[in-house]
Amino acid sequence: MVTAVTVLFLSLAVFAPCGADASAANPIRRVVTMLQDMQTKVTEEGEKEQALFDKFMCYCKTAGGDLEAGIKEGKAKIISLEELLKTGKAEMEQLEADLKEHEASRTEAKEAMAAATALREKEAAAFAKLSEDYKTNLGALAKAIPAIESGMTGAFLQTVAASSLKKFTMEKADIPDETRQEVLSFLSGRGEYAPQSGQIVGILEQMEEEMAKSLEDAENTEAEAIKTYDALMAAKEKEVEALNAQIEAKLTRKGELGVELAGGVNELEDTKTSVAEDEKFLAELEAGCATKEKEWADVCRTRQEELVALAETIKILNDDDALELFKKTLPSSASLLQLATRTLSLRKQALVKIREASMKGARLGSQPQLDLIALALNGKSQGFEKVIKMIDDMVANLKKRASR
Repeated sequence: MVTAVTVLFLSLAVFAPCGADASAANPIRRVVTMLQDMQTKVTEEGEKEQALFDKFMCYCKTAGGDLEAGIKEGKAKIISLEELLKTGKAEMEQLEADLKEHEASRTEAKEAMAAATALREKEAAAFAKLSEDYKTNLGALAKAIPAIESGMTGAFLQTVAASSLKKFTMEKADIPDETRQEVLSFLSGRGEYAPQSGQIVGILEQMEEEMAKSLEDAENTEAEAIKTYDALMAAKEKEVEALNAQIEAKLTRKGELGVELAGGVNELEDTKTSVAEDEKFLAELEAGCATKEKEWADVCRTRQEELVALAETIKILNDDDALELFKKTLPSSASLLQLATRTLSLRKQALVKIREASMKGARLGSQPQLDLIALALNGKSQGFEKVIKMIDDMVANLKKRASR
């Protein structure tokens, strides 16, 4: 790329001063030295910028790798958390179902205990009454039989025992009706009775025996009922205790699981947010790094073009023709015709370079001074004093850039 540097120094050659000022110093050597310094500066700046670019790209690679690893890990964590939450919700549903079943079983067990207790109390009351009746009647029989056998029937019939025995015979005694009538007739004091016959005594003894047997059976039944009730209550109490322990354990686990699920939901949301932010940042980082690479490629290309332009300019200025031209600008060095011819040729070269620089847009940017110099070189009315001042200003700008 042809830069304003080349154009500038070609123009300097065109507008080089004549006479004593020109002989004071060799301007070519000074310009070449300045251009060589600029080459060194551009190279050093390029090395520094290269180091910074390498660090930036290292950051892009390292940060990008860390972000990708973090995103991968985050996505794996999301899958794991979602699976844990799914499993936890299933466990929570099972816990709630188990608790409902255990509570129903406990209620059923307690209801069974209550029913068994109520039945036991009813049976115990019935047995107590039956036992009392049997024992009262057996007591009456125990008095009646000896009294009848000893001939004290009349005295016995006046006792409470006789009245109780009469009531039992009439209501509860399990004997034939004919026998019942005979006993009731005797106990009522009607009819005749010969003690030696032993008929009533036999009946009463039979009643006593059967009553004693019935009392024994009732007592055995009551004892068995108590045993069964105690076994049932022990089993139900054990069942209720086990159910209470299971319910307590499952309630504890339900509470713990609820906390875990709430924490898992929060952690899942935080992880999703973090992954989304990392993905966004990674996309921005990749875009930024790609843009930086593209910009760096442009910078490298531009710097290389500058170095090439500087090298070409130095080569031109170091050429024998350029040295000869500057010598001929002095009054004692060449004829006016040769100087005019060489100056015209150099003007044309400078004009071509200026037009190329204007079209290609060098790194210095758009320079309206170049248009004015082109007008001057093209023979327009612009004064050379103003053009030379513009060239001086451009030289000052180049020196500032070279000193950075």
